[in-house]
Amino acid sequence: MTSFSSAPTRSPGSARMGPREFVVLMAMSMALQALAIDAMLPALAGIAQELAIADPNQRQLIVGVFLIASGLGALLPGSLADRYGRRPVLLGSLVIYIALSIGCALVTDFSTLLALRAAQALGSAGLSVLPSAIIRDRHGGDAMARQMSTITVIFMLVPMVAPSIGLAVLLVAGWRWIFALLAIMGLVVGLWVWLRLEETLDPANRQPIQLKAIATNMVTAASDRASFGYVIGGGLILSALFGYVNCAQQLVGEHFGAGAWFPLIFGATALCMAFASFFNSRIVERFGARRVSHAAVLISIALSVLQVWLASRTHESLLEFMPVIALNICMVGFIGANFSSIALQPFAHMAGAASSVQAFLRMVIGSGLGLVIGLAYDGTALPLALAFLGCGLSALVLVMWSEHGRLFRRINPRGTLREVALPDTHC
Repeated sequence: MTSFSSAPTRSPGSARMGPREFVVLMAMSMALQALAIDAMLPALAGIAQELAIADPNQRQLIVGVFLIASGLGALLPGSLADRYGRRPVLLGSLVIYIALSIGCALVTDFSTLLALRAAQALGSAGLSVLPSAIIRDRHGGDAMARQMSTITVIFMLVPMVAPSIGLAVLLVAGWRWIFALLAIMGLVVGLWVWLRLEETLDPANRQPIQLKAIATNMVTAASDRASFGYVIGGGLILSALFGYVNCAQQLVGEHFGAGAWFPLIFGATALCMAFASFFNSRIVERFGARRVSHAAVLISIALSVLQVWLASRTHESLLEFMPVIALNICMVGFIGANFSSIALQPFAHMAGAASSVQAFLRMVIGSGLGLVIGLAYDGTALPLALAFLGCGLSALVLVMWSEHGRLFRRINPRGTLREVALPDTHC
């Protein structure tokens, strides 16, 4: 067990943050970007009407552009955080998130909205990158996977309730007030970070801001065989999930006729993923991140085959579609945090850069391919079902390559001492 060579930097006037508060803060920081995506879903039709969007599928760009830009933006904040620390970069991301949320609320045309959404996602990408680096500063091995899963449980509450929040805003005000709500939430989290979050970067691990050093770290993080399959495989799994998010309002709300029930149904699928993440946090240290995630990938493939069969039949119903898609999304809860933890494990000395490049690859693959999947919507669930199957099979092949053909290995048996970057009082 290792510790910092110097005490962590305290935030102004704060006492040491306890583990429960830390989990909630990291989850809420990550959840701001999820809120910027999912709270929009009930408003897409209204935005399309007010801003005169001709093609109904173009409304998906309000979500898809944000996802792609957040992936592109993920490449930079980790390297900055490896040099200047986690707190200042995280606070900068929050300031950009707040300012551009206000800007989105004031737009008068669709192109400007897309441009501001892209800028907001690029500038606030640290919200999705830095929590992983901060957690890696504090934990290693399966303990990190457990912490990530616990955070994911709280994080997933946001997509579960975000469409309902958006709908509630629409009942009393216009869609522009959804962006105002994003700004308020960002301000709350920003004050919390400024007042309570300690700096977790070990001074010995600070990296210089040199193009050669940054490029070397990123190439190392991107090319390591043990990580590569999990990063790209995780991006493919994410793309199927994003494809569902992009077309959910059209597929579930319109094609399957959910109507006003859509926010609750969408939230129920997020609840399934949150339950899976919670259950994963309880079992991952016992069985190991590899065993749990490998089993989840195989189950996801089997569920995807069932999805394809159901979607190929005439007149598939909502009651046939939702249970299978919900179970498949459940598997994402067992895959995401574990894949991320396995991929980040070799990079304790450069967790910021590694987290950035891995988040960049996952998000660019997930959001780009997810947008393609969403735009492939043809009035049936078949394109989405085929996407889940293809992405699951590809992820399995990549993981097997990273693991040299051996699934269900356990690198650190239960009870093995693991590296922890901070004293036990932080854990």
